[in-house]
Amino acid sequence: MTSGFLSNPFFGGLAFRILLFLSLAMLPIGMIAVIQTHKIADQSQNSAELSLMAVTEQAVSIERTAFQEALGAGQALASIVNLVRDDPERCSKFLNTYKQSTGAYRLVGFVGMDGLMACSSAYEMLDFSGLPTFSEAVEKGTRTVIAGPDGTAAEEKTVLANVPVFDEGAMVGLVSISIALKALEDSRHEQLAVAPVSMITFNANGDILTSMRTAEITQGELPGGYGLKQLTGHERQVFTAANGLDEQRVYAVIPLISGTVYAMSVWPVDTPLLETDFSGRLSSLLPVVMWLASLIVAFWALNRLAIRHIRKLGRQMRHFAINRALPRKPLGDRLPHEIVAMEQSFLGMADSILQDEAKLEDSLREKNILLKEVHHRVKNNLQLISSIMNMQIRQAPTDANRVVLQRLQDRILSLATVHKNLYHDNEMTRVNAGVLLKEIVSRNLAVGLAAGSGITVTEDYDTIHIGPDDAAPLTLLVSEAVTNALKYTPQERSGGSVIEVSLKYTGEERATLVVRNTSGGEASEDGTGLGSRLIQAFARQLNGDLRIMDEGGFFSLELSFPVPLASKLIYDY
Repeated sequence: MTSGFLSNPFFGGLAFRILLFLSLAMLPIGMIAVIQTHKIADQSQNSAELSLMAVTEQAVSIERTAFQEALGAGQALASIVNLVRDDPERCSKFLNTYKQSTGAYRLVGFVGMDGLMACSSAYEMLDFSGLPTFSEAVEKGTRTVIAGPDGTAAEEKTVLANVPVFDEGAMVGLVSISIALKALEDSRHEQLAVAPVSMITFNANGDILTSMRTAEITQGELPGGYGLKQLTGHERQVFTAANGLDEQRVYAVIPLISGTVYAMSVWPVDTPLLETDFSGRLSSLLPVVMWLASLIVAFWALNRLAIRHIRKLGRQMRHFAINRALPRKPLGDRLPHEIVAMEQSFLGMADSILQDEAKLEDSLREKNILLKEVHHRVKNNLQLISSIMNMQIRQAPTDANRVVLQRLQDRILSLATVHKNLYHDNEMTRVNAGVLLKEIVSRNLAVGLAAGSGITVTEDYDTIHIGPDDAAPLTLLVSEAVTNALKYTPQERSGGSVIEVSLKYTGEERATLVVRNTSGGEASEDGTGLGSRLIQAFARQLNGDLRIMDEGGFFSLELSFPVPLASKLIYDY
């Protein structure tokens, strides 16, 4: 009965089956409640974090005021100090007067680029050149707040506010104002309702400036997975992390002076400031369970009805693409009609592809055989013509006639070599110019180079594949050029003569042929003979740029011509 029901075209469809299984799950109407509850909880959490940052800002209000006043004072003093910095006594008197009038600072001074403080409220020369903090302040060239002794009472901990002094756009030093940490502690008068575990201020380099705890406690309460420099930025943040003692803490970081000084408070994870009402989250548990159940049922339905069958069909397609083999077994019974239709379409398409490929392979094989036969017959006919000409050469009445017939025979054999290489190449659409030229040159040398001639022949060819239309004029041009070189290169010369032939890939879609030989003192080609005219004609057929030079005792022929980019290989012949 079930089988008959599912065999119906409508009820057996994939869409109906998915809807059938999804209807078994409860509609996720509770998602609206979940979203609203989460929004309320997030707002409550944000409010708690804002309260935490507000308490942190209140706790360090004294430090903020002190640092801002010191930097502001330094900015104001910078323009005045720049006028009197060349007079240390006058400058020191002015800074001492300012220090006495404010009564808020331990030391006010001007530090030159050499690290020496000749102008200071202490009326003495102080050396800051050896302090790393001074080098950092000079290197930044901006307002900085650093921790360190002021030089007059090294045993007293201080904070230095540094403001750069510029003269005509160039930095000439720093106005440094020293604030005693004890003065900040003594000025505290506000008590927080909820005190943090620890409270520190630090600069943009991550150096601690002030702390409400001892150094040991402060280091232990710092976040273990973060450096203070990582926490610098323009935005406030609250995060939870383990401290150095592997205890969970809540950290609130705020910028006191943007880009210069920051404050961080450390709180226990159960601090009352972060307590929020999470009872609303429990009400979202039931809708979440309903939603998860719907997803599980939907996934199970999709996997059972479609996904696993589609994956199996995909594997069969990949197997066919690689091995050209049809699947032995069908996907299975009681499949959705859409999957069955896909499988039948695939099998029909695969069978059609196999038949078409078989026909194409047969047709290609026949064409290759016919084309090879054509090249073979042309090569044989050219060799037959060469043999007939060889008989005619032996019967020639004069040496001049024999030379003319031999040159013509060389040209015919060059064409035969092209067809032979095409016949042996499986593609028959391209020929290796390096192999072809090597064979042409070897044949010309065997005929025209006598034993003991003293001529050194060098050849250098890249593997460059060219088409038949370029192969014929290239081989004929090389044959003419090598024959010409053999004719005019001096033999049995005391210094030795050379003939160089090379074909190199010289650029993008471009190759250069060079035939170079030792000059005998006379022109290797007068430019009026048949060979010269043929070389010019073959160069034009190749769309090449031909250069013929006779200098330095060498005669050279250079032909630069275009070749397909795909003809360049990564190895040389």
